[in-house]
Amino acid sequence: MKRFTLVALASVALFAQTPPARSVYILPMTGGLDQYLAERITRDHVMQVVANPKVADLVLTDRLGEAFEQKMETIRPLDKKKDDKDKVEEVHHFQSNNAKGTVFLVDAQTRAVLWSDYEKPSRAGLDRRAQNIAKKLQAFGK
Repeated sequence: MKRFTLVALASVALFAQTPPARSVYILPMTGGLDQYLAERITRDHVMQVVANPKVADLVLTDRLGEAFEQKMETIRPLDKKKDDKDKVEEVHHFQSNNAKGTVFLVDAQTRAVLWSDYEKPSRAGLDRRAQNIAKKLQAFGK
């Protein structure tokens, strides 16, 4: 009986430490890379890809900047505190207008860039790029 109790407690403790599956929404990307990434990330069980951006924990994009911030504000508006209305906030925007191989993983709630990768566009095609990005993203998640 003691062994059963010990095993049960160990199982519960292990389960409690397992992080929940993270969900990612993939914004449209240059050349349709988003479709290849969705397929690879799903097939390799890297993360759960969702079609509804409002339920996503993370966002995968190939562009940052004002347009990205506006898109995120429509998808998931930031919580504005009443105390902060009177404060003037200086905002520095990162601009990424020339999407040539860089992808960014962004926290949907805080807008923090958690991970980025550069995968040089090549003649091998979008599937190969998506496969390489998915492998690197999986290694990041471990």
